[in-house]
Amino acid sequence: QVPPLSVKSGANLGGKVELVGATVEPGRLKAGDQAKVALYFKVLQPMDDDYLIFVHVEDADGRAERINVDHKPAGGLLPTSQWKPGETVKDEFPVYVPPGSTARALNIWLGFWEPRTDSRLRILNPNAVRNDGKDRVLLGQVPVAR
Repeated sequence: QVPPLSVKSGANLGGKVELVGATVEPGRLKAGDQAKVALYFKVLQPMDDDYLIFVHVEDADGRAERINVDHKPAGGLLPTSQWKPGETVKDEFPVYVPPGSTARALNIWLGFWEPRTDSRLRILNPNAVRNDGKDRVLLGQVPVAR
């Protein structure tokens, strides 16, 4: 069994939320496998809107189509408008590697998206975290075994 990937982040999203860190279990996948991702957010300020957590799973070499795993936080049980400053919120979701995938690794990108206005929470500390300049935080790269 491959140990989980553990990631520290510190990404400040809109001054509202800090992505403290995450785990990806297992820390290496094979085609057809699934991993459980757990995100940990520290709430900095109240949020008026209910954001979705957008997740883009991409072939690290750019050879396959992106997989979207956008979802409501905590399975829809804890909308962001109910988050209280000072609390830590855990969000879990699965990531799949399609059967027959030839990817050597998957990049997991994420952020917060408000669908009504089609807007993302901005990364306020882009020099301190890995990102793509489009308000997507690079959570990490998960190796895919052949």
